[in-house]
Amino acid sequence: MRVAFMGSPDFAVPALRALHAAGHEIAAVYCQPPRPAGRGQSVRRCPVHVAADDLGIPVRTPARLRADTDAHAAFAALDLDVAVVAAYGLILPAAMLDAPRFGCLNIHASLLPRWRGAAPIHAAILAGDEQTGITIMQMDVGLDTGAMLSRESVAIGPTTTTAALHDVLADLGARMVLSVLDRPPVAVPQPADGVTYAAKLSRDDGRIDWTRDAAAIERQVRAYDPWPGTFTLCNGSVLKILSVAFAEGHGVPGTVLDDRLTIACGTGALRLTRVQIAGRSAMDADAFLRGNRVAIGTVLGA
Repeated sequence: MRVAFMGSPDFAVPALRALHAAGHEIAAVYCQPPRPAGRGQSVRRCPVHVAADDLGIPVRTPARLRADTDAHAAFAALDLDVAVVAAYGLILPAAMLDAPRFGCLNIHASLLPRWRGAAPIHAAILAGDEQTGITIMQMDVGLDTGAMLSRESVAIGPTTTTAALHDVLADLGARMVLSVLDRPPVAVPQPADGVTYAAKLSRDDGRIDWTRDAAAIERQVRAYDPWPGTFTLCNGSVLKILSVAFAEGHGVPGTVLDDRLTIACGTGALRLTRVQIAGRSAMDADAFLRGNRVAIGTVLGA
């Protein structure tokens, strides 16, 4: 099939590579424009851009699409059978959704209609869902409201992080979209009930509120690994919290209860097992404590 691929982050790369390996004719790749990143603010291509260049596929990086009629016309001129979209980052207007003969397909990282929106993997772990998955959806003008072509589930375990789940779902989405293109199934409308939304995240979402119960904070740490990460203030410095374990204890929320970095939560307690301070490498809690005094009774986040 003659395909346009539209995606930007690491999540989309396996699907792009799978389409190319399967012999589909990829007329163009659309992704976010190169932007300054890192400490040096050097201009960097997004992961899909890098992969497309490696595969020798033409890349287009429009900054916006909604009112850009020239971009609409250029897309239509590709004479596509279908467009495959995976975490592209721009909303496609109706003129582009309708241009390919078989429309636009989205690889969405949830079991729709649960967790429509920008951060479905994070949201599923944060909410304590026992499963999530991939939905291949026929796109329409709504926010993840299109009819479903395929759904497959993946279990979320008690130690699953977004980092691990992301990779599993990216590979699953690549396999599923190939199957849909090979043998197009009947589209099924999404149920009207059970709709939830996963809002776009910011770095401040990673701030830990120690008045919450230990289970909710533990899920937050796993859900926000690796981004936006979780953090708290400790002795006036930002302390990144990379992993935690459930522990015994109680007290004023945020209080250090012992010499092993056990912290009281609104209900229950958590022991910090791996942490990082600004300008230093990540380290286990015992290594951190050898170089940083955190007295029992210290209140984190204060």
